[in-house]
Amino acid sequence: MKFNSLITEFTVSNLEKSLEFYTKVLGFKLEYSREHFSFLSFQGSQIMISESDNWSTGKLEHPFGRGINFQIQVKKIDPLLRKLKKNKIKLFAEPEEKWYRVGKVKIGNKQFLVQDPDGYLLRFFEDLGSRKL
Repeated sequence: MKFNSLITEFTVSNLEKSLEFYTKVLGFKLEYSREHFSFLSFQGSQIMISESDNWSTGKLEHPFGRGINFQIQVKKIDPLLRKLKKNKIKLFAEPEEKWYRVGKVKIGNKQFLVQDPDGYLLRFFEDLGSRKL
């Protein structure tokens, strides 16, 4: 397996609950696991989840990861939305199309946001292409 040059590691309060969310609800693949730790992948993205708090910079309070969201590109967001609805997971932000200026073009995303069991904010998006300004 090739590792991405940047891989996020989430400290989680309950590894089994987080694994259930990421693998059963969202469809992440469990690449490997060891005590209190799992490495997951999904359509080219990679994350680590760990119950151990090795490098804490302060007290963890729910929701974890305040002030940050993790953008995850997927082929299509609709299958994820169906899985979340089936599992009665509330969205943080409903699906929308957003166009972001990048130089002399606008890049389009169809996106939504959801929180994991610990409150980490995940922004899933599919690419809508680009337009000239």
